[in-house]
Amino acid sequence: MTQIDNRTQEQAKLPANRPPRLRFAPSPTGFQHIGGYRTALFSWLFARHGGGQFILRIEDTDQARTVEGSVEDIIKGLQWFGMDYDEGPVVGGPYGPYFQVQRKALYQHYANQLIEAGHAYKCYCTPERIDRVRQERAAKKLPPRYDRHCRNLSAEERTANDAAGLSYTVRLAMPEEGETIVPDQLHGNMSFKNADLDDIIILKTNGLAPYHLAHLVDDHLMEITHVLRGEDWISTSPYHVYLYKVLGWEMPLLYHVPNVLGNDKKKLSKRRNAPSWSDYQRDGYLPEAVFNFMALLGWAYDDKTEIFTKEELIKAFTLDRVSVSSGIYDPDKMLWMNGLYIRKLSLDELVERTLPYMERPEAEGGLPDSVQRPLNRAYTKQVLELEQERLKTLGDAAHAVAFFYLKNLEYDASMLIQKKMDTAGTRNALQHAHDLLASIEHWDHETLEPPMRELAQKLELKPGQLFGAVRVAVSASNATPPLFHMLAVLGREVSLKRLQEAIAKLA
Repeated sequence: MTQIDNRTQEQAKLPANRPPRLRFAPSPTGFQHIGGYRTALFSWLFARHGGGQFILRIEDTDQARTVEGSVEDIIKGLQWFGMDYDEGPVVGGPYGPYFQVQRKALYQHYANQLIEAGHAYKCYCTPERIDRVRQERAAKKLPPRYDRHCRNLSAEERTANDAAGLSYTVRLAMPEEGETIVPDQLHGNMSFKNADLDDIIILKTNGLAPYHLAHLVDDHLMEITHVLRGEDWISTSPYHVYLYKVLGWEMPLLYHVPNVLGNDKKKLSKRRNAPSWSDYQRDGYLPEAVFNFMALLGWAYDDKTEIFTKEELIKAFTLDRVSVSSGIYDPDKMLWMNGLYIRKLSLDELVERTLPYMERPEAEGGLPDSVQRPLNRAYTKQVLELEQERLKTLGDAAHAVAFFYLKNLEYDASMLIQKKMDTAGTRNALQHAHDLLASIEHWDHETLEPPMRELAQKLELKPGQLFGAVRVAVSASNATPPLFHMLAVLGREVSLKRLQEAIAKLA
């Protein structure tokens, strides 16, 4: 393959100035990961930007590898991200059906048309012969291509094979000389030598078409104007260009978008445990945060803007800003961005969206099962107000705030002893703290803090020493929200009870 020029503005004009029609056409051979949804997002954003349509089509002709439940999972994923589709499964549309297995007759019709025109032929070779040819070519260090045996059969031999009822595939009769030019809107025109190309199968023995013919027929009949797909498809794109040519159809604009890579610079894939929408949902990521993050995997508005609402992305998104460089999936940046979005939520919305994570079973990441459900919403609102600045995912909440709900805390007494303190000194400090706090009538953080600072000075302790011991006593943790805000939410009774229990631990 040779790239022979760069993309031009003229290439990227809408075909005949039509509103854009783009599609997401996943194969239900597994559950979609973030890389697949990222490409779908680019198509969705451009369709919405241009006032066009976004179509969901299920490319399920590989029946042997179809995974049960994956179609439903794909649709739920689009719903979770907020990517509505105008046509497709469930919603229907004027260009259906939207499952390729239901479009079998269409593929057979165009395959036969190509055979009659001399652009395709029936191949009667058995799988055993195909394997033998592949092994022979490998032994000679030749590319693993079909040897075009059936392309050269006589009319009499074809008639005899058909009369004998031999099964067959249909192969595309690629030209053996010259070159095929692939006009790509991101990479420019790319040239492929026809001598290096294979006679690929465009119809299988079961009458279903593989991707090469099926997607092309569907894109044409569904009037798709722009095709966005991963750059892995570049190597097979000359077959698609040739099919458009011999079928006499206008080709949609092609965009081979960059892959999404991990930090190790390897492509994200199902086999390498790339995260899917359900992983994000389970862990408590906000769909709007993941949506924003995905848009930046291979696209940029400028060199500084990173945070966009959905509406801002629709307005800003154009395909000329899609990069030819791969987007890097950085889980740390995803976590940072999610925390940013959590901090932007109103307190009421935070409570509404976090409660399901806190109330789910402990084994699924919720609060300990000993905590009674449903949670008191008013109390939980006070709790989450203290934690909002620290949360990175909604799923973190249950672990972070469990001490607010537990009747009994479990921790090692050594945690109470702060730096440069001993057991006796810590016990004495906690006793004084308990007695002081018990004497305070108005229980709020502004009232509690000043006398406690005075107590630290009286005991010749640094505030951090006294406050650290109290913090552990009431929370069983060294990392909590501000101490006096926390005491105010826990309340007098619980706070004093826990201080007494801590003093007893040090006896």
